[in-house]
Amino acid sequence: MAYIHVKKVGGKKYYTLRVSVRDKAGRVITKDIENLGSDLSKINIENLEKKHKKETRKSYHTIKKFLESEYYLNKAKNKKLKKSLFFSKEQMEFIESTKIHYDLKFLKFSNETKKEIFDIFLIKFAVSSTSIEGNTITLKEATKLLREHRAPKNRTLREIYDLQNSKNVFFDLLGKKPELSLNMIEEVHDALLERIDSRKGYRNHDIRILGQPFKPSPAHYVKTDIKLLLDWFNKQKKTTHPLALVIFFHHKFENIHPFSDGNGRTGRILLNHILLTLGYPPLIIQKKNRDEYIEAMNEADNAIRKNLLSTDIKPYQKLFNFIYAEYKGTYWNTFCTL
Repeated sequence: MAYIHVKKVGGKKYYTLRVSVRDKAGRVITKDIENLGSDLSKINIENLEKKHKKETRKSYHTIKKFLESEYYLNKAKNKKLKKSLFFSKEQMEFIESTKIHYDLKFLKFSNETKKEIFDIFLIKFAVSSTSIEGNTITLKEATKLLREHRAPKNRTLREIYDLQNSKNVFFDLLGKKPELSLNMIEEVHDALLERIDSRKGYRNHDIRILGQPFKPSPAHYVKTDIKLLLDWFNKQKKTTHPLALVIFFHHKFENIHPFSDGNGRTGRILLNHILLTLGYPPLIIQKKNRDEYIEAMNEADNAIRKNLLSTDIKPYQKLFNFIYAEYKGTYWNTFCTL
């Protein structure tokens, strides 16, 4: 297997194309096949592939992703980033690196290429977001459903509509980029639950979430709390980093729990809508991390027991670290695919 080895000398990074193989005794043997220097801008993955086709064939995409992510991370490190109240210096550098790549490379792709990549993202996102709520359609089945209109066998219509609605709403928001408002949030929710649940609009009854410690807003305060959240959002977006802003917004929205059903799916698609409208790439909260996600959300509840709009970072720290990790796991695995 071929990969890029990094060695630091005097604070400077040097890159080498290295291969590792097992000998007859099962021992791993490594060998450097080309010194690549210290300037990532001069390392061309296509040239490496031509010169070392046999060695790089299986790991081409991994090497490409590493070189590209490392290059943009170095760009971010060379910028004078503002100190964040919510993210470490290392986290801010990574977030900025994705922003630079997104602006300078991804957004320069043709509309067809961007649509292709967003299609890939949407399928992964829709499967993860709906499966968190119990949908059993697999990634392979969802790909056939959303790309080829081939419905999976032994799945309910509710599950099928769930994924189709997610696709329709995501691309509708991506195209129109509407501003957040009381009506817009309601419309997003109702579209996500089309043909799934007849209970449209904001709830007019109190609810309790079985197995969850938080108490959703009383019915007669739902719209008031959403309005408070929107006012807070519009003020904070001028000064708060977009990723921090969506983490706070997402948690507070879920705590209000403004609908009878579909709050999680609505909240996660709004989270990405906000990121995209503020010029940042979207993220995926993965089904495999569901328990960690819920645990982090529950811990953040301690911040808002007395004040819905509190941004006390200590109770939010676990949620911030979790969402950051999901953001980090999403970007280069989705937006560096060509």
